[in-house]
Amino acid sequence: MASFGIWGLIPPVLTITLAFITKDVIASLFLGILSGTLIVAGGNPIVALINLTDMLADSLNDGWNIRILLFCALLGGLVGMLSRTGATHAFGRWAAEKLHTAKASLVVSWLFGLAIFIDDYFNSLAVGTVMRPITDKNGVSRAQLAYVLDSTAAPVCILVPISSWVITVMSIVKSSDGFSVLGVSEFSFFLRSVPYNIYPILTLIMVIYTIVSERNYGPMARSIAYAKETGKLYDESYGAASGEIEDVGTDKADQAKSLDMIFPLIVLVLSSVIFFPVTTYLGTIGSDGIETYGQAVRSMSLGDAFNNTDASMALFYAIIFTLAITSVYYLARKLFTLRETGDALTEGIKSMVPALIILTMAWTIGTVITSSPEDGGLGLAAYLSDVVVGGGFPIALVPMIAFVLSSLIAFSTGTSWGTFAIMIPIVMPIAVGLAQAKGLENSALLNAAMISVSAVLGGSVFGDHASPISDTTILSSTGAGCPHLEHVATQMPYAVTIAIVSAVAFIFGGIFLNIFAAWIVAFLLFAGAMYLLPKYFK
Repeated sequence: MASFGIWGLIPPVLTITLAFITKDVIASLFLGILSGTLIVAGGNPIVALINLTDMLADSLNDGWNIRILLFCALLGGLVGMLSRTGATHAFGRWAAEKLHTAKASLVVSWLFGLAIFIDDYFNSLAVGTVMRPITDKNGVSRAQLAYVLDSTAAPVCILVPISSWVITVMSIVKSSDGFSVLGVSEFSFFLRSVPYNIYPILTLIMVIYTIVSERNYGPMARSIAYAKETGKLYDESYGAASGEIEDVGTDKADQAKSLDMIFPLIVLVLSSVIFFPVTTYLGTIGSDGIETYGQAVRSMSLGDAFNNTDASMALFYAIIFTLAITSVYYLARKLFTLRETGDALTEGIKSMVPALIILTMAWTIGTVITSSPEDGGLGLAAYLSDVVVGGGFPIALVPMIAFVLSSLIAFSTGTSWGTFAIMIPIVMPIAVGLAQAKGLENSALLNAAMISVSAVLGGSVFGDHASPISDTTILSSTGAGCPHLEHVATQMPYAVTIAIVSAVAFIFGGIFLNIFAAWIVAFLLFAGAMYLLPKYFK
């Protein structure tokens, strides 16, 4: 038996439905996994629970998965260390001396948001901590600052290959049916698919465009006008402003320097770039007559070393080195005591626990959905691929449908990660199967997979970005000191505008399986929207 047929739809459908109803992605994923193991066990609840427990354990009994889990946990530890140094306050003092206009302070907020790419939570709170006193001084509406914070959180994290978001995506892509035929590593797949990720890229463009052009519309334009006319930076009719950010590093702010904020990020980026090829070279030692590192380097080009890297190993090495170097640096600068270092690491790791649970559940439900019945799974990916390919479903519509469905799921649940876990294992085999049925090979086959998976990523980011129950939406309100409902109301038209543009662009991208066609349509629609909406949507 190749699959359980239509029964395999129960886990993802149940997970999606429960996520809509409960808004709890962890419980929804758990019950989705349980439903799958119940089907495989023939309805025996004892066997189903035993299988579920084994699958959860097996998901961590893998070198790739455990390194990714540890990377995410330690990334949280790094964020915890950064939050205690007082460096954000030092950077804020430096910026306050340089920035004297509303536009300049918003541009720097946008740039700072691009720089804090390792974690979306840290992005919203750190940039808010640094920039809010500066934007307040320059009379910037809190709603506009909240929009900048939110739009440089998830949209940035999904584009830069050194973040917990991207690691999660690569791990899910790697285990999806159909990926193995593409002939690229999961890291190479991600890098090459970045240009296909229309929604987050266009969102970042829109932020800087509205800042520089000052062409705003809808509730955002009204909030900006209200701040200018009354001097009040938020509208109290939306409710009370979010509370102050916990100021754990204030007592060290006078001692810290702006470099203390930038240094760990530079170390993380540089060490990651170094370890990507290094791990590939190290992995070849002992095979094919290669006995030394020098021989390994000579055995392949630098480009091949990057393409064939084990991203989990490279990033795990990088975060370990970054934590070690950063700890020594902060101790030498007397920003930490040894005990405070441990406390900061612990608090940061604790903050990542919900994400780590979702990640483990994501791997497990992916196994239940995609594995063959012989391996204890439902074989859903193979079943859907056969049905869709055999039914002559047009591949041109796959990216747009994937974008819309992912948007609905992420908006309703307030999370991207659960949406990745549900949608990527379904979309990947469908896209690959339809492309192969059309006779597409090599780059054309890869394009079909990349644009379809990127549609899932874009839709998931839109849902997370716009949802009023999203963590990053809530934290962006908090970081900006903006009433939550005002942030949601002012940001929503902007996010929906880019979502509509992206959905239409994905239709043309699917028709031509070409990213240039998608971007031509996207830019034309974006230009038209930016001309018409500020003019007619007051």
